[in-house]
Amino acid sequence: MAHFSCRRLPHLFRICVNKPSVSRAAADRKHGRVCCLQFIRCQRSMDAKALQERQKQHMAKGLPKQKPIVGVKQVIVVASGKGGVGKSTTAVNLALALMANNPSTSVGLLDADVYGPSIPKLMNLKGNPALSDNNLMIPLTNHGVPCMSMGFLVEDVAPIVWRGLMVMSAIDKLLRQVEWGSLDYLVVDMPPGTGDVQLSISQNIPVAGAVIVSTPQDIALLDARRGAEMFKKVNVPVLGLVQNMSVFQCPNCNHQTHIFGSDGARQLADTLGVRLLGDVPLHLNIRETSDRGEPVVVSSPGSPEAEAYRNVASAVVQRLQEVTDCSNRTSA
Repeated sequence: MAHFSCRRLPHLFRICVNKPSVSRAAADRKHGRVCCLQFIRCQRSMDAKALQERQKQHMAKGLPKQKPIVGVKQVIVVASGKGGVGKSTTAVNLALALMANNPSTSVGLLDADVYGPSIPKLMNLKGNPALSDNNLMIPLTNHGVPCMSMGFLVEDVAPIVWRGLMVMSAIDKLLRQVEWGSLDYLVVDMPPGTGDVQLSISQNIPVAGAVIVSTPQDIALLDARRGAEMFKKVNVPVLGLVQNMSVFQCPNCNHQTHIFGSDGARQLADTLGVRLLGDVPLHLNIRETSDRGEPVVVSSPGSPEAEAYRNVASAVVQRLQEVTDCSNRTSA
């Protein structure tokens, strides 16, 4: 097949004007059609490449610039693809375990689940935040952890019926208009899924790493994988997975039952090439202490359940250091 070039355009026009013999005319018409098709394909290819380049330029202009939160050294997001896997309980106990492992560490807790805030209940906090001299909201504090949640700004049973833009505005205020003070870590309890809030936080602030929480059940692992893949796409390091409700031990006979399956999160971690940060059992003590607003890490510090959360916190700190070291080597 002949290759089309601009030099052949005059020849193509001459074919249309001249009146050669019948056989010659048929051959030229065929050749002309081939040239036209090649011209159209070439033009479409050029248009597609130009469109892709314009889209990249628009995307680069449209993405917000990441700005650190004043006073916060590192942001850890706790996420899951599906609700009901114990993400908020894990976020609360992770924040407390970070402090338990190193009492000199300062940790804050942000509830980014605008539609279903859980931190007020889990941390036994009520009331509206006061305003500082700089007109910033002062977090409510319990167990030494400053907390901020949409639940402090609305009635307990009031539904939040907002569209996406209003949610984004609320998230920005919870991030930027809070007097966090000086924090080593800000643990962010993310809403379930992979939607606007996750993208907004990932694109607006530098996130040190993401912790993915899942049960070993197959249906939960499917969504957990989607959550991990989303963070990879937005260049947020996935610190690892927490296998929550990994095993149930009978309080009477101590028989262990894997209600949601066995080692599903461990297998997913291997598939994704990330670390399993730890296993947390399905235990009545965790549920009861959470409902009372006295998380197990502070209310039962000597229990195996509290130890499980402290082990997760140690693994998170280790992974953060590894990510920082890797980033430093890459920049050097």
